[in-house]
Amino acid sequence: MTSLTILVDADACPVKEEIYRVALRHKVPVKVVSNSPFRIPDSPSITRVVVDGGFDAADDWIADHASPAIVVITADILLADRCLKAGATVIGNNGKPFTQGSIGGAIATRAIMADLRAGADGITGGPAPFSKADRSRFLQQLDTVLVKLARSGL
Repeated sequence: MTSLTILVDADACPVKEEIYRVALRHKVPVKVVSNSPFRIPDSPSITRVVVDGGFDAADDWIADHASPAIVVITADILLADRCLKAGATVIGNNGKPFTQGSIGGAIATRAIMADLRAGADGITGGPAPFSKADRSRFLQQLDTVLVKLARSGL
């Protein structure tokens, strides 16, 4: 892929509709990558990629297609790391960007939380509930990133 494209880690993405709206406004194609098919808007610039295979098949497909012309939308910290290493721009579903400067801390926090959950009897956890502020931050961040990349010539 050489032109600016958005790749969406779609199976658990809460902001798909927002991605479609912003991408259509900026005329940026979107590839919605998932392990199972689901409905997408009827638009030539939005395509569905259904991967076969194991648990990480969608992540592998996204990471294999990541490049500086790609914006990846994911909440998966390890996938974000792989995509950053390929030069992609990565935004979390909550609108927070993953960067070379922040990914190490995110990976460490993820590991600590996994250890805490594994050692605690009956205590589970995960990300905070998705909020209106997260949705708003996501819309603003995606718009900002697409404008910046378009100005850079991608």
